[in-house]
Amino acid sequence: MEIKKVLVIAAHPDDEVLGCGGTISRIAQERNAVFIALLGEGITSRFNQRENTDSTLIKSLQESSHKAAKTLGARDVFSFNFPDNRFDTVPLLEIVKTIEELVGKTQPQVIYTHHGGDLNIDHSLTFRATLTACRPMKNCPVKQIYAYEVPSSTEWSFQRLGSIFQPNTFVDITSSLETKIRAMQSYESELRFFPHPRSPEALRIIAQRWGLVIGAQYAEAFELIRSVR
Repeated sequence: MEIKKVLVIAAHPDDEVLGCGGTISRIAQERNAVFIALLGEGITSRFNQRENTDSTLIKSLQESSHKAAKTLGARDVFSFNFPDNRFDTVPLLEIVKTIEELVGKTQPQVIYTHHGGDLNIDHSLTFRATLTACRPMKNCPVKQIYAYEVPSSTEWSFQRLGSIFQPNTFVDITSSLETKIRAMQSYESELRFFPHPRSPEALRIIAQRWGLVIGAQYAEAFELIRSVR
């Protein structure tokens, strides 16, 4: 059986788990190759001056991302250093070129990335950069692009900042939800207490909600952006 290559593109460490951790685990269990790209360092916006941020905090978050990826069964993680919650201060072309290089290196047939209508500016720009980098030109390996939701960002735009998240593809993660929860626990600095959407309890409720839509116990929801066959 041919191994399918999947690239998950996320703006920040933990977005990949929140958005499609259960799906990553399922794809990896099916002996496919999953690569994760984390474009931003994910923490410096919490401080007044980015340059004054303790570099050990960034390193710790990167270590957490590798731990989470190992839990999910991803083949590799690529971490970059775009400024947290400041992607709009970077020329979009720089983000596009980064993704183009990743696509050339990993040759994915499938990409999962952020929804374009998220509250977080880094998420929406990651979506746009991904579509730009994966234009359906000759020799582009990408055949499907899916957008995922990120709890505490997608729903917090209240459908006012762009397109509405309208999932039309679902993955049954009944067998992999707990793996997703364990992977998220690798990000101790990003976890929150219930009823915050990033709490373990909330992640189970969200998965249960989408599971009810498709007659499964737990599911993750995606919006199919493009499919070429």
